[in-house]
Amino acid sequence: MTLTNGSAATTFGTPRAARTGRRRPALVLGVLLLAVLLAAVTDLAAGRALTVGELWQALTGGAVDPVARHLVWRVRLPRVLVALGAGASLGLAGLILQAALRNPLAAPEVTGVTPGAVLGAVAATGAGLANWASPAAVMIAAVAGGCGGAGLLWLLTGRARSDPASMAVYGVLVSAALGGLTAVMLLAAPGELGSFVQWMVGTTEARTWQHWTLLWPWALCWGVVACLTASPLMLLRCGERVAEAAGLVPARARGFALLCAVALTAGAVASVGALGFVGLVVPHAALALLGADLRIALPGVALTGAVAVCGADAVAQLVSRAVTAWGAEHLSVPVGAVTTCVGALVLLFVARRHAVEP
Repeated sequence: MTLTNGSAATTFGTPRAARTGRRRPALVLGVLLLAVLLAAVTDLAAGRALTVGELWQALTGGAVDPVARHLVWRVRLPRVLVALGAGASLGLAGLILQAALRNPLAAPEVTGVTPGAVLGAVAATGAGLANWASPAAVMIAAVAGGCGGAGLLWLLTGRARSDPASMAVYGVLVSAALGGLTAVMLLAAPGELGSFVQWMVGTTEARTWQHWTLLWPWALCWGVVACLTASPLMLLRCGERVAEAAGLVPARARGFALLCAVALTAGAVASVGALGFVGLVVPHAALALLGADLRIALPGVALTGAVAVCGADAVAQLVSRAVTAWGAEHLSVPVGAVTTCVGALVLLFVARRHAVEP
């Protein structure tokens, strides 16, 4: 696993140059679109209390119990849409960070953005803002916290902003400090422990149309901006000398790319909380499927992230149904627990595979 990204960089140790050229990007993107649809349908059908027939009747306007119609249109559908939007945002943010910092291990979790957004959401919840202005006030606080975490990183790095390695080290330190502040808030307001943990782990439970209404314009706007940064990001990934030779100002381009990643991450975390490993693993999967051309990989990583989070949410609901059948009626598995476990297993597999390679 390499720590540098250049024109011949690797994804999880396999040369991209050996895998590009044979793909048909339009075909892969089409398959990813079908995967998004399949993940959304699976997530809709994975919940409790409804059969597939009742779900279909509720979606098509057939004769169905009003309670079933309410569950589908007011509970399940916004939950699925929020999962898709958050996954796409985190996938884009992760790929932008890895390209801008030239580090395949860069992710929102270690750049201060995710811990800052969680701290903002926890602070708003502890202050009682969720009781009178939910969820808008909490989302605004989370976005502000994510931007604050990134701003703190920007101030601390100073002249070292042009050094990707220094940015990564400072990012870990800032993330640890913000995580410590969140832990202090947990001790200060133990009565809100359940709500706090949901933000720290990441969940799609109780997401409503208001969450989706707040998320989609933000994600769409910054997603379009992210796709427009493809060419500068490709130059940054090749190194500062190459970027300067092409007429690009590396510091300015990197700063704008980081701003875009911060906005996408903050919006996602403000909607669902911290989802571990999504911003780290999903970009590698998208690059393996689509190659190193970011003009194609950026839309592809948005689709891959949507599939990953929505699929993980479906798995979380199926596991919750299984444990309910075993007698744990009030246990609900959060989607963040699934993404963290799967992401950790993927990284462990990759690390062990490269450990045995000559």
